[in-house]
Amino acid sequence: MAPALQISIPTASTATPPGNKPFTQYHVVLQLPLRKHEVKKRYSDFTDLHTALAAQTGQPPPVTLPPKSWIRRTVNNDALTEERRQGLEKYLKSIVEADDARWRSSSAWRSFLNLPSGTSTLHANGSLSSTGKRPESAGGTADPNQWLDVHRDLKTQVQAARQQLKQREAATTAQSQHALAADAKASLVRAATSIAQLEDGLRSISAASKGDDAGWGGTMKLGDGEIRRRRDLLGAAKKEVEGLEGLLRSMATKSSNVSSAVQAGAVASAGDKAALWKGTSAAKPSGRVLGGPLKETERTRELDNNGVLQLQQQVMEDQEEDVLSLGKTVSRMKDMGIMINEELTIQNEMLGLVDQDVERHQGKLDVARSRIGKIS
Repeated sequence: MAPALQISIPTASTATPPGNKPFTQYHVVLQLPLRKHEVKKRYSDFTDLHTALAAQTGQPPPVTLPPKSWIRRTVNNDALTEERRQGLEKYLKSIVEADDARWRSSSAWRSFLNLPSGTSTLHANGSLSSTGKRPESAGGTADPNQWLDVHRDLKTQVQAARQQLKQREAATTAQSQHALAADAKASLVRAATSIAQLEDGLRSISAASKGDDAGWGGTMKLGDGEIRRRRDLLGAAKKEVEGLEGLLRSMATKSSNVSSAVQAGAVASAGDKAALWKGTSAAKPSGRVLGGPLKETERTRELDNNGVLQLQQQVMEDQEEDVLSLGKTVSRMKDMGIMINEELTIQNEMLGLVDQDVERHQGKLDVARSRIGKIS
């Protein structure tokens, strides 16, 4: 669960710009466990926000703004300032805690809080999360229409693997059997990759359909019935791929057993081979030969050619599984890099606000020094 975020207006202060009348500004604070983001807004900024939210979403927020007083001013009235501060804080909290995400997903809301446009959204559970688009390779297929396209590709891959296994079973030569088995394995690997992508995409779509990530009227939102239907389609595809993988393994095992049974009487031991060539020019040298074949191991010593080929295929399959696992790890690291980049963007925005405040205060100090110089 994302860390809880609190929004409040703890204090208010009076600002006196050079050459203008003083006004009251309210300190809006976003409190996260690791950082605090503060912006200062006038009452007119809140009215502009209210107007923009109503225009962009078609409906005003659930709580109205505190009324404007045409007789009293908050600059010299502490009671009125406190009353308005409480009303404005209640207004902001109503937007954050509302079940409807339309106001929180609008550009006016992000602009009011000085958040980077298109990168952050304040959720109903009090969390600040990314809304910017990520590359497709960084995760699953989050678009519902593209999800169906990937599922169609998955069905094509499964059909191709099934056809290749049928051809492999009907093949009569070892070379054609090996080639068709390799093609079927490649199709099943691609199908497994598509299933993982569809699972990630379905989780994203399901989370988006619950409210905040989809936004108001978002195209990513699907009904519960459609999500269940797609989950059933994905489960059926997983079972079919697992069945084909089991069939491929059983075919490989059966072929290995048949070859071993046929050639069991023709397999010679290492001692017999050495005795046969002993004393001839073809005898193996006792020392190391540059570019010569590797020595026999415990796994290959008693295997014939077909057995060694079967062992090599098994090693290649293990290596393919390791590559897939490494690819998932690299994908997770890429996601972490994207999240770190988004965090740095927010931090840079905050540093920019600090620089603006420093420049503003420096300007005030320069004006004050000038006035003091005139007095002295």
